[in-house]
Amino acid sequence: MSYSEAKAKYAALGVDTEAAIEKLLSVPVSLHCWQGDDVIGFDNGGGLTGGIQTTGNYPGRARMPAELMADIDEVLRLVPGRMKLNLHACYAIFSGARADRDALRPEHFAPWAEFAKARGMGLDFNPTFFSHPMVKDNLTLSSPDETVRRFWVEHGKRCVEIAEYFASETGEPCLVNFWIPDGYKDIPADRIGPRERFKKSLDEILSIPYDKDKVFISLESKVFGIGLESYTVGSAEFCLSYAAEKGIVPLMDNGHYHPTEQVADKISSLLLFNPRIALHLTRGVRWDSDHVVLFDDETKEIARELVRCDALGRAFIATDYFDASINRVSAWVTGVRSVKMALLSALLEPSAELKHLQDEADFTALMVRREEQKLLPFGDVWEELLRRAGTPSDYLTEVRNYEREVLQKRI
Repeated sequence: MSYSEAKAKYAALGVDTEAAIEKLLSVPVSLHCWQGDDVIGFDNGGGLTGGIQTTGNYPGRARMPAELMADIDEVLRLVPGRMKLNLHACYAIFSGARADRDALRPEHFAPWAEFAKARGMGLDFNPTFFSHPMVKDNLTLSSPDETVRRFWVEHGKRCVEIAEYFASETGEPCLVNFWIPDGYKDIPADRIGPRERFKKSLDEILSIPYDKDKVFISLESKVFGIGLESYTVGSAEFCLSYAAEKGIVPLMDNGHYHPTEQVADKISSLLLFNPRIALHLTRGVRWDSDHVVLFDDETKEIARELVRCDALGRAFIATDYFDASINRVSAWVTGVRSVKMALLSALLEPSAELKHLQDEADFTALMVRREEQKLLPFGDVWEELLRRAGTPSDYLTEVRNYEREVLQKRI
């Protein structure tokens, strides 16, 4: 079927495919840099800590900034529409003496700012509270060791400063997201103490002045991590309560909840009480396994909620996963394309009619219309979007060529 035929079929349902394509091409998705090098970064040669695990040893991992930037460029060539780049603090680039995380400055990220500006991209940022000697007994901002806690508070402050630098340089707001891995493997004797210290640390970080039109601070919860199965300091209840009290942005990672919880169901509630929300999109298999995002039911339902709530302009959308068992560039492209396909699919939904049927309690028609929608020629609209964006449709061939010409030479 041609695009013109698909356009007519959607028009019969009151859906404007032209408007959907135009809207999707304007919605930025923030690409996580850490897929390209297995979350290793450039400031620490050790392995991952903090309940994080990357599995696999596919050849071609980026080992230095130039390689990571080249791989990101290849991804940008293979995904349509607007993008941002999401960095972790451990990806600082040092031209001279190295600085520890409590002494990071904007100049340590100047190459990333230049990279983003040259590509017309905004930047998002994340403090790195893991994989460092100052993570003591699996605790950072909630540590009872005041030296440890102060070190990480200073790191958080420096990251807010760097986020404002990114926003000033790129002309786009920067989301700086706080997530800590703090917790205990077994049942704790004191649950409130670590959370009191975490709250104190966040209060100290937020006490520094920053431009709230340029920098949006978010807080991300997690249900558990490897070696932290019994207690997580930054629980959903803590993070949502703190974000509400302080007026910062609540961030939901759909891998950071119990497998029976649905992040899509939470979006509408948060939107009623928060001007902005943030999402890290991943795919958990039995647990927070950070598998590559697919065009699956969960991703599509999250996208539907954003569109149905008219919240695409209020949500910071980012990918977050790391798979070292397959070609890393392909992992990036597959995940980002899946997010964008889900958003396009949601934009092509006849939501006004479906809402009307629900309000009229005509659940018979609602079920039938939803099933009929699954047979609509979505793929033809997606192919038209790729054509207009100048993005190759067959990205596997492109990835294989890049692997042969670039990645294999790193072995």
